[in-house]
Amino acid sequence: MADYQPLKGQKALVTGASSGIGAAVAKALAGAGAAVVVNYVGNPASARQVVSEIHSANGVAVALEADVSQETQVLAMFDAARREFGTLDILVNNAGIQRDSAFTQMTLDQWNQVIATNLTGYFLCAREAAREFLRRGVVPSVSKAAGKIICMSSVHQVIPWAGHVNYAASKGGIMMFMESIAQELAPHRIRVNSIAPGAIKTPINRAAWETPEAEAKLLELIPYGRVGLPEDIARAAVWLASDESDYVVGTTLFVDGGMCLYPGFATGG
Repeated sequence: MADYQPLKGQKALVTGASSGIGAAVAKALAGAGAAVVVNYVGNPASARQVVSEIHSANGVAVALEADVSQETQVLAMFDAARREFGTLDILVNNAGIQRDSAFTQMTLDQWNQVIATNLTGYFLCAREAAREFLRRGVVPSVSKAAGKIICMSSVHQVIPWAGHVNYAASKGGIMMFMESIAQELAPHRIRVNSIAPGAIKTPINRAAWETPEAEAKLLELIPYGRVGLPEDIARAAVWLASDESDYVVGTTLFVDGGMCLYPGFATGG
């Protein structure tokens, strides 16, 4: 484990942590000293692999299965996390799915699945985390805050995305959800923020970067000239979960290589 551990003694839960950004965040939080719940749904082998990697680096982690769109499963997961670690200090709401379709061909099921996981799942997990933070209060020897909630949003909370209306709507909803609960919970010393990744090399968008031709096309949208990695997001999550960001409340941190800078206008417009 790293010598510098700003999250030492803290307990974290990362949803959708069996692959991609969630896995990187779970490993980074553990490397920063936190004990981590690796949440997954339907892929226990991948979750066990993340836990194994954390254990190999002398970290503490446990895998817990729950579909975050289902209230009973979320409640059971939080109960299990408390039994395992005693309490929680950090929630990273990361679980997300895409069900892409042209708008006029999109089915109600495609719409509902994305909203249920990407938005309702964030509500259910954040509500349970906030209840635990309020129950326990601030423990100054652990953190200046009673708890930290980080919502994984997307540049598509501000950039429209044709063909992905359900996904973009869920991310736009996350923005206002995060800001509203941040406003409500801040007086209780609970910090709520978001990270908005741009193009990141993860399984969910493999087709956009896997070939040199696809990556070259994608890079036209990224002024910084490279596609992001899950570790770029993980480092931001560690900072937002630590006391180094103690005065950061209700903010979306865009980690996107400049994708939101309207690169199409770089040559005029």
